[in-house]
Amino acid sequence: MAVVGIGHALRGDDAVGLAVAQRMLDRRRPGQSLGTSTRSEAGSTAVLERLVLDGGSTPENCTGTLRRFGPDLVVLVDAADLHARPGSIRWVECAQIERLSATTHSLPLSVVAAYLTAELGCTVGVLAIQPAVSNAIGAPLAPEVDRTARQVAGVLSGLSL
Repeated sequence: MAVVGIGHALRGDDAVGLAVAQRMLDRRRPGQSLGTSTRSEAGSTAVLERLVLDGGSTPENCTGTLRRFGPDLVVLVDAADLHARPGSIRWVECAQIERLSATTHSLPLSVVAAYLTAELGCTVGVLAIQPAVSNAIGAPLAPEVDRTARQVAGVLSGLSL
């Protein structure tokens, strides 16, 4: 499994995907094996059979690292307007990604997902997290979004592969 955190680090709740990825990396135990991949230009680290990437606002730049890792599943974690309560989460299948409202990326996630599916032959989906009101530059994550980021990182880190 590969997890790609997506978002703009300086735009409040838009950074929730990056927060999930960073918290997953922070959960590694001292001396824990890093698996088959090493730190790359995109700031990735493999944790056992899990690859965790900081995709920033250009997740398409991670495709080379993903190709080398060869995942069966790619989970794109991103903020999206789900018309739900802040911090709510929803799993969105590859075929439904076009319906997400996420506009801070250089390429639509549907294009990235379709490319990864075609090139890697893996399952791709988005773990979408509802942001709160602000994506202002320099704003922190809203408390309810931050709480969800911690929970999601814990669940994804604890999955048995």
